[in-house]
Amino acid sequence: MLMSPIVIKTIQFFLSLSLLIVLHELGHFIPAKLFKTRVEKFYLFFDVKFSLFKKKIGETVYGIGWLPLGGYVKISGMIDESMDTEQMKEEPKPWEFRSKPAWQRLIIMLGGVTVNFVLAVIIYIGMAFSYGDQYIPMDSLKDGLWVVEKEIGDKLGIQTGDKVLSVDGNEIRAYSDVFIELVNGNRFILERDGQQIEKEIPVDFIATLIEDEDKIRFLERRQPFIVNNVEKGSLNESVDFRKNDEFLSINGKEAVYFDQVQQILEENKGQQIAVQVRRASGEEATLNASVNDEGKLGLRLGGLTLEEYQDRGYFRVETVKYNFWESIPAGIRKGVDILGSYVKQLKKIFNPETGAYKGVGGFGAIGSMFPDSWNWPAFWATTAFLSIILAFMNILPIPALDGGHVMFLLYEMISGRKPSDKFLEYAQMVGFFLLIGLLLFANGNDLYKWLFK
Repeated sequence: MLMSPIVIKTIQFFLSLSLLIVLHELGHFIPAKLFKTRVEKFYLFFDVKFSLFKKKIGETVYGIGWLPLGGYVKISGMIDESMDTEQMKEEPKPWEFRSKPAWQRLIIMLGGVTVNFVLAVIIYIGMAFSYGDQYIPMDSLKDGLWVVEKEIGDKLGIQTGDKVLSVDGNEIRAYSDVFIELVNGNRFILERDGQQIEKEIPVDFIATLIEDEDKIRFLERRQPFIVNNVEKGSLNESVDFRKNDEFLSINGKEAVYFDQVQQILEENKGQQIAVQVRRASGEEATLNASVNDEGKLGLRLGGLTLEEYQDRGYFRVETVKYNFWESIPAGIRKGVDILGSYVKQLKKIFNPETGAYKGVGGFGAIGSMFPDSWNWPAFWATTAFLSIILAFMNILPIPALDGGHVMFLLYEMISGRKPSDKFLEYAQMVGFFLLIGLLLFANGNDLYKWLFK
């Protein structure tokens, strides 16, 4: 029995989320136990009012809650999301968090984000070793990029045929990097007709993309017009189009790429045209074809592998294989690069002029990142990316997050003065309401897009 794409996405989402939460909390749990700090509870998901499962082993209750918004470890003598203020009114016990030296408390609080980043790097190392890297070098694109959505391309100042050379001074090595670099960047240099031109990325460019998400992939590599087969019942069913016929011209006008063919067909709706093609054997032929009233030929395209496109000279495919030792620095570089890219995105989100905040998503947006069919490389790549997001978001200096606790611990270590329990209690409450507000905003964005877009 085949599962629906939504079910597959949901299973991947909860499997990934559960793995990330458990390992994050283990990052707190293990150093806490090493420093002989009592851990009262270890939970996957939140157990508001009741648990789906719980079992006490030693001094710790292990369980699974019903509310899948995260997870937690409840450490004795610590003001956390449990808001157990009664415990804090008693005299500190030797096994409590508050009784431990500041450096031990700092290690305990940094454990979760450290594990998340290390997990991402380990996944990237494993992927580098197992799959290597395959990419299309930007400078190898024979005739540049295809601006699929002209209105968006015009706003950015990019045209079909251009090559993007660098963004904010960073060379664009792989074609697959160009979209995210343009989204995160401020200025870029392109090559047009052999000349280099510098352009400024509009500050509200992200908002332009978010306004119509169907057009968000406005930029692609130029697609050669290569026949796969002829649709049954089309006007050209009897014309001698063959598999892998490569378009060269229409009515004597160059028509190699889809964008060129599309424009000529629009100009010749309902007309007869002469199509020059190159066969898979290398010989050329001229075919008389008909364009229907919608500007279509009734041909299905594609069917070539990247290597076959390379053999025909449209671009070059670089494949890098790593042995075990080589995969380690490759995985570390990947983790650092992804983290840097995410920080750039976050800067855009916190700048109201960009309009990037409109694209902030909640659980629906996260779930949509997973493929709708089971694909282990895609699953692990998405899990690694989410692990980096979890690490970075948790280290932000917001009370109620790990970063908030770290901020107060650093203040204590530098000043020699420990913030009062009452201050930490109020800070935890403020941070909690900030997080609830962010959660409502992000998931509200998801709901709005689902209802109105």
